[in-house]
Amino acid sequence: MSKIKQILQQHILVLDGAMGTMLQQYNFSEEDFRGERFKDYPSSLKGNNDLLSLTQPEAIATIHAKYFEAGADIVETNTFSGTTIAMADYDMEDLVYELNYESAKIAKTVADKFTKENPNKPRFVAGSIGPTNRTASLSPDVNRPEYRAITFEELRIAYKQQVEALIDGGVDLLLVETIFDTLNAKAALFAIEEVKEVRNIDIPIMVSGTITDASGRTLSGQTVEAFLTSISHVPLLSVGFNCALGAEQLKPYLQRLSDKTDFFTSAHPNAGLPNAFGEYDESPKQMQTYIEAYLQDDLINIIGGCCGTSPEHIKAIAAVASKYKPRKIEVTA
Repeated sequence: MSKIKQILQQHILVLDGAMGTMLQQYNFSEEDFRGERFKDYPSSLKGNNDLLSLTQPEAIATIHAKYFEAGADIVETNTFSGTTIAMADYDMEDLVYELNYESAKIAKTVADKFTKENPNKPRFVAGSIGPTNRTASLSPDVNRPEYRAITFEELRIAYKQQVEALIDGGVDLLLVETIFDTLNAKAALFAIEEVKEVRNIDIPIMVSGTITDASGRTLSGQTVEAFLTSISHVPLLSVGFNCALGAEQLKPYLQRLSDKTDFFTSAHPNAGLPNAFGEYDESPKQMQTYIEAYLQDDLINIIGGCCGTSPEHIKAIAAVASKYKPRKIEVTA
């Protein structure tokens, strides 16, 4: 924890870009997702990107390496859907520990290689903890507003299993990201604190929410300030926003966040807003220009990319980030 804090005092750290965007370029078939091990599996597996850490580990390692080559300091594990809740879609709940553990090991092996080649630029692995496909705050049934598809306790148990596997696999940080429902995130943070206490460890925690539209609120209805208040009781390394919006649209919310918190701040926005085909058109140069505005206004400590971003985007972001000092905060060891 103290090492990363020291680095963040001196430099803006660069997070990687989108895993899904890179995997799409491989155009993996159902058979590719299955591999030899799952060739007779009864459920359809295409689209289960987390599974590729077991069936196509070379591709995952290559993507991590490309982001490090582009200048990233931190890569995220391929575990965005790595809970029993999300894996239920593929009838793969029993694989959750292995998926997270192996994903962490792949990323850590690549990170260690790059650190060894250049010890002056240590590389880190963030265990990616996604929001799941259920919400604890909202009912999925408009006719039953009191109904919930998931409970806090179910989320806590699922997140705890994921966190234990990520730590066992060697991650340096934990990133609770793309938070659309703060209650889900609080279950993840509760689980992390449980694991930290049992193991007597102190692992840095990054939290990244999602402003879903121009209302400036999360899906569960919180403003920037309310979201920050809801999670600030946890000793966090950083708090920030990712996904849903492009860099230009995200800036005013980052400004409000930066003004209100003493945590380090992070952002990994999309490459603009999706077009009519759901694709992201913002070029690395365009995104670099928008992100330079963050840096000029002293808003950020950790910067990367989400949907639609590639190593070319991260290279452009890293190049401009290297010219600026990080946002200053008072740090206690």
